[in-house]
Amino acid sequence: MIDLYTWTTPNAQKVSVMLEETALPYAVHAVDIANGAHQAPAFLAINPHGKVPAIVDREGADGERVTLAESSAILVYLAEKSGRLLAPAGAARAAALHWLMFQTSNVGPTFHDAYYFLALAPERLPVAIDYFNAEIARVLGLLDAELARHEYLGGAYSIADVATFPWIATAITAGVPPPANVRRWHDRIAARPAVARGMAVPAT
Repeated sequence: MIDLYTWTTPNAQKVSVMLEETALPYAVHAVDIANGAHQAPAFLAINPHGKVPAIVDREGADGERVTLAESSAILVYLAEKSGRLLAPAGAARAAALHWLMFQTSNVGPTFHDAYYFLALAPERLPVAIDYFNAEIARVLGLLDAELARHEYLGGAYSIADVATFPWIATAITAGVPPPANVRRWHDRIAARPAVARGMAVPAT
């Protein structure tokens, strides 16, 4: 059994989608970050960084208990544990890891920081707003070019798609218009039953 510590954020949704896709048994522990639960001593004992998601696998390799944070690292761990959504070697694995890292270093930070300057910052800074609007367009353009060539990021459906989907879904909900290929990719993934179930975790 895997204990999932999560909330309704794109990074946390990556992991619940992955758990649903792999059908690994898991228990949900909602960590309400709006109420500061991510800074509670009980959660900090699991992830001292104080961020969701985190998992505790009570049945890791050789029966060893595994505690892990950082959403993309969790995806790799779950893929290797289940034998799903990440090729064991070769070009397919390399492509999936490339686009997983693109999400980690480009999609997530760009969309997160853009949201701050566009919606949360106490002062509207035109330079920052223009910069992040341009960065959103650049990132979406790179995704769109890849998805013009392939049905999924890097080729076959993988942890790269699982990692990227919640961020694109959140951006679309916030009113960001996706390019045509990104929209088709989004709609294709959103129609997967496991994805729909994972995006609904935790029930709030």
